[in-house]
Amino acid sequence: MFDLPLDRLRDYRPERDEPADFDAFWAQTLAEAANHPLDPEYVRSDLPYAGVDVFDASFAGWGGDRISGWFLAPRGASGPLPCVMHYIGYGGGRGFPHNHLLWPTAGYAVLVVETRGQGGASAGSPGITGDPHGGAHAQAPGMMTRGIMDPRDYYYRRVFTDAVRAVDVAAAHPLVDPARIVVSGGSQGGAIAQAVAGLRSDVLAALVDVPFLSHISRAVEITGQDPYQEIVRFLAGVRGSAEQVFRTLAYFDGLNFAARATAPALYSVALMDEVCPPSTVFAAYNHWRGPKEITVWPWNGHEGGGGFQSEEQLRYLHKLLGD
Repeated sequence: MFDLPLDRLRDYRPERDEPADFDAFWAQTLAEAANHPLDPEYVRSDLPYAGVDVFDASFAGWGGDRISGWFLAPRGASGPLPCVMHYIGYGGGRGFPHNHLLWPTAGYAVLVVETRGQGGASAGSPGITGDPHGGAHAQAPGMMTRGIMDPRDYYYRRVFTDAVRAVDVAAAHPLVDPARIVVSGGSQGGAIAQAVAGLRSDVLAALVDVPFLSHISRAVEITGQDPYQEIVRFLAGVRGSAEQVFRTLAYFDGLNFAARATAPALYSVALMDEVCPPSTVFAAYNHWRGPKEITVWPWNGHEGGGGFQSEEQLRYLHKLLGD
């Protein structure tokens, strides 16, 4: 356990580094994105699943770029169903439909949203969504420093916008109850879910597992693990850029989204996690404005609670929805 002890973590609520125009930046970003129609498409899969309907899904994300995913629902459901938005961890793509059977077997619809530009090197979770934008500056290998010298060019501006628009895609689906949409994900997916909950007031709940991109300045200082080390390698090479780099990152830090999120949330944290250190998770959790709970896994690393946490989430949503 390389981070703070649990009794200190539970009270760890650092000051936020928030740009004065944070809200204006995101309002303008989402307004620009809204100029593009969502244009959702669903193509039924011919895979012989007995109890689940599977659709190859896509829609127009930031800049009108096509974002792919999966839409799954209980076979023959007539709706309206609660829908879980599932955002994906760093480096992964949408994978295969059988990777996402948990929620439809529990009676929910699920919209799996790819992270643009990722999944190309993941045999277990391949993806097909590209990212045609990169900014005019050099970057370290990976996605963390793509466009990092300007928040308008930064990679996660596009990713978070894709994720916000995906909620509108789900809400418009005839099987989905727009009043019962839940955002979820682990690591990078947790960061995305956290951001969406901070940018939208209409999500029902958030399931945030071991979230990435929270209290970024501390994470960069205390962990030697990727993806945060991509930033360290960039700073080591592009000297004198630190002030601008951290200015950009402040627009994407989970602490600032958590401070705006009012939906009920179930977090998870692992005390041996060196990828998303526990203090960075608790920093976001302790800034979350809405009702919240956190599951602590003392002896686990970045895998967090794994399937055990999935069971906690099932129980949590069952209770929240009164099903």
